[in-house]
Amino acid sequence: MSVAAPPISACPACVAAPSAEDIAARAGGAGRDAGLILSLPTAHCAVCISDVERALSAVPGVASARVNLTLKRVSVVAAPEVTADQLVARLDAIGYPAHELDPGLLSATGIDRRSRDLLMRVGVAGFAMMNIMLLSVAVWSGAEAATRDMFHWISAAIALPTLAFAGQPFFASAFASLKARRLGMDVPISLALILASAISLFETFKGGEHAYFDAAVSLCFFLLAGRYLDYRSRAAARSAAEELAALEVPRATRLEGGEEKAVPIAELRPGDLVRVRPGGRMPVDGIVTAGASEIDRSLLTGETLPVAAGPGSVVSAGEVNLTGPLTLRVTAAGKDSSLHRMADLVAVAETARTRYTSLADRMARAYSPSVHLLALASFTTWFYLTRDLRLSVNVAAAVLIITCPCALALAVPAVVTSASGKLFRKGFLIKDGTALERLAEVDTVVFDKTGTLTMGEPEPIGLMDRPRAELELVAALAGASAHPLSRSLAARLGAEGIRPAPVEEIREVPGFGVEGRWQGRLVRLGRAGWLGVEPGERTATWLSTGQGAPVEFAFADRPRPGAHQAVSGLLAAGKRVILLSGDAEVPVAALAGTLGIPEWHAAMRPEEKAARIAALTAEGHRVLMVGDGLNDTAALAGAHVSISPASALDAARTASDIVLLGQDLAPLSDAVRIAVTTRRRIKQNFALSLAYNVVAVPVALVGLATPLIAALAMSTSSITVSLNALRLK
Repeated sequence: MSVAAPPISACPACVAAPSAEDIAARAGGAGRDAGLILSLPTAHCAVCISDVERALSAVPGVASARVNLTLKRVSVVAAPEVTADQLVARLDAIGYPAHELDPGLLSATGIDRRSRDLLMRVGVAGFAMMNIMLLSVAVWSGAEAATRDMFHWISAAIALPTLAFAGQPFFASAFASLKARRLGMDVPISLALILASAISLFETFKGGEHAYFDAAVSLCFFLLAGRYLDYRSRAAARSAAEELAALEVPRATRLEGGEEKAVPIAELRPGDLVRVRPGGRMPVDGIVTAGASEIDRSLLTGETLPVAAGPGSVVSAGEVNLTGPLTLRVTAAGKDSSLHRMADLVAVAETARTRYTSLADRMARAYSPSVHLLALASFTTWFYLTRDLRLSVNVAAAVLIITCPCALALAVPAVVTSASGKLFRKGFLIKDGTALERLAEVDTVVFDKTGTLTMGEPEPIGLMDRPRAELELVAALAGASAHPLSRSLAARLGAEGIRPAPVEEIREVPGFGVEGRWQGRLVRLGRAGWLGVEPGERTATWLSTGQGAPVEFAFADRPRPGAHQAVSGLLAAGKRVILLSGDAEVPVAALAGTLGIPEWHAAMRPEEKAARIAALTAEGHRVLMVGDGLNDTAALAGAHVSISPASALDAARTASDIVLLGQDLAPLSDAVRIAVTTRRRIKQNFALSLAYNVVAVPVALVGLATPLIAALAMSTSSITVSLNALRLK
């Protein structure tokens, strides 16, 4: 078959962590039942869920099948005799490509559980705050003596358990900070909560006029709300290195004395012989010893041209065998494979990027020690002047509360949440809390080609201009092939209502194409060289009807909608735009010329892309990487900030900070502009919170603010910061 398999948009590598429900389902199938996890890269709606679950449940031995649409995979509980190959074949028959994943390499995440936990604590603190406020109103209205004391004790009964429960995230974080001998933002927060509660309890015991349980609980509520906003503004991403590791085929077919035996990858050793059937991924690095086929390397390198493979050819783990069975002699497996080495490369890149600290973190480093010093200084000064321990503690508590970094804690999440909502309406999902800050700093944008700037799907050019007899013949031959170009032809002709010609004795010749007999003549559809013609520069397959010269059927990978607007918008904004692709030079140059990209590089391997990103970073550039393939994962992880389309591999989406939900790239330049505005708004919020402290702290230091007034002032500053953040909308 001629050139060019597109990158597999319905990639066999969509990986996801099993949910708690999936783990429970597998546990529930204990005994003779076994759990299998299959990726479902093309599943996208409720109909897909119904089709897949119904098809798998009908397979003898399958106890249950559950689809997780968000993570694009299905968990199956089945009897031991049911193999993943059977399930994959069943799904493939109904139009859902699937591939087995290794459950041992997929880690469960507690994202939803953590989110629910925070939201529950916000609810508890809010409910308690409202009830204590009602009691406080009675005290403020003039309740005295025994009535006032009773209300204080009721407030204590509500507030103390609430703070012990709802304040746990701050207390735990503060303890961890102190244990590590550093002062995090949660240390003054925890001190403020504890001190306000302790003073209030002391005043209640003594029958004092004032207790500040409402201040403590209100403080806890506002801080928890900020923490929840912060948490929801980022999607807790799993490690891309784990995603890549899970792409490794969990089992391989080893040849032992001429017999085939399925064995775990861990049991394979260099020198072993393994069999890889058409449509399967290479489980190991190896050398072909027998068979002929075509290899799709788009998953690893981005090449759109399938490569012919035969005895002596070198293959790598993760590549896809397209047309014929191959026997490989193992050269590297498991941790030594090229796929696993790529996972290591991604892990290193991710570690480097996590060294970036947000503006809030950088301010907190200076802010937290200052808060403690101010509170200590106020206590010492007042005790020295008055010798009144009770008054000194009250002033210190007021200082600690009024300087509590509530507005500072809300400054970033409030803006990021607002900006994230705006970007979501434009088709962008923000995954990382610091992504917008980093996006605002970008001066260089690097694009992948196939599947990013293009749709990654070969489309026939001028197909319906051909004679109907030729189209019917092509429909018959293409329908018998698993080659990507044949699948594209068959799908288009089927959609146009072209019925296949009555071709007999059809067979696929691995590495070359498809042939058969029609009206007594040998007809072929495949590679140019197989049909005796010179290949051109275009992606194409050729048809020989047995009469006359072979006919070319050309293909094109059309640009993604909005690609030209995105590139022109970035260039107009003064950004340097670079195209890095694993594809051949001719299509890369053509696309760069079409989109107006001045700098491009072709035939780049994954490690070369990552090295180019590292080199740009070393030169002082802040790089935005936009890519979708496994070959882009290391580059995505190594860039200052990264974006992947929703159609990208799970591994690529996991390594990226932002996901493009739609197909249109046009809003990309808007996203950069919004990020700059977001960063400006964050700085404004910091300025507001600092200005508040400049005014409020002296008032607390001279003893004019009780802890309650301090809490109200703190709440006012938090509301001001939140309103400023809402201006983004």
